[in-house]
Amino acid sequence: MTIYFFTADEKPHGCFCNFSLHGFELDGLWWHTSEHYYQAQKFSGTAHAEKIRLAKTPADSALLGHAHRHRNDWKQIKYDVMHLAVLRKFQTHADIRKILLATGDELIIQKDIGDYYWGCGKDGSGKNYLGKVLMEVRGTLRCIGSNEMVLRKSENIIQIG
Repeated sequence: MTIYFFTADEKPHGCFCNFSLHGFELDGLWWHTSEHYYQAQKFSGTAHAEKIRLAKTPADSALLGHAHRHRNDWKQIKYDVMHLAVLRKFQTHADIRKILLATGDELIIQKDIGDYYWGCGKDGSGKNYLGKVLMEVRGTLRCIGSNEMVLRKSENIIQIG
C-alpha cells in the first residue's frame, strides 16, 4: 500500500513533512524543523541563513528562503542537504523513527500537487524526491539498527567467552 502525506498534522505520517515540529541539532546549531535547515543552507554562512534558522514557523523560513538569490551550487547540493536534514530529524526522534520504519518497504509519496520536484505534482508525474529521501533514510536507519544489534550480540559473546 502506497503511503501518501502532505501536511504536518496528518496522522500518523504528517511527521514526514518538513513542516513537522521535530527539531534537531546539526552543525552545532538547533533547527526547529527540517524546513528551517533546508532553507537556511541556501545561504550558508550568511546573516540571512541565521535569520531563517530563527524564523518563527517553517512557513516563515520557506518565505525567507525564497526572498533572495540562493548560492550558485544549490541545484547540485539541495538533494543532499534535504537528505541530511531528514536523516538527522529521524535519528533525533525515536517516536517518528518508529513510524518511518513501520512503513516497511512501502512507496512513500509527498502528495504535493504544486511541487514536481519534491512531490508527485498534480498529475503524478513529479519526481517525488522527498519521498525518495524518506525511503533512503528508512533504509539507512534499518542498517544502523541492524549494525547496533550485531555489535550488541558480539559484545555479549565476548563477555560470555
